[in-house]
Amino acid sequence: MAKARFSNIMDIEYHEASYLEVLTYVRDYIHKGHQLLTHPLSGSIKPNETPYKSVLISKQAQNLDLRSLSIIEESIVCFDKFSKNILQISDHFCKDYMEVDCDFIAKEVMV
Repeated sequence: MAKARFSNIMDIEYHEASYLEVLTYVRDYIHKGHQLLTHPLSGSIKPNETPYKSVLISKQAQNLDLRSLSIIEESIVCFDKFSKNILQISDHFCKDYMEVDCDFIAKEVMV
C-alpha cells in the first residue's frame, strides 16, 4: 500500500520479506552511509504483531551515521526479543495493518 501511495514522490525499494529481513536491509544501507528518517519500530505495534513495515532512509549515502546505526541495531535486538511469540495474523486484518503502516509513512512525508 505504501509503495502504491508514495512511489510517485519518492524512490521505493520493495521487498517481499519478513520484518527481520527489512531491518537487515535497512542496516545494510546504514552501513553504506544512509541515515534513518523514520524509526524502524514506530508506533505502538510490536514487531511480532504486524506483517508490514516501511522504513524511510536518506536517498544519498554520506558518512556512517552512528545514531542511525545504534537505532537499527537496537531495533534488531528488540525484534529478536519479541520474535519468540510471532502472532499469526488473519488475512481479514492484513489490509488494516497495511493502512497503519502507510499512515506512519504519510505522517512523515507530509511534515
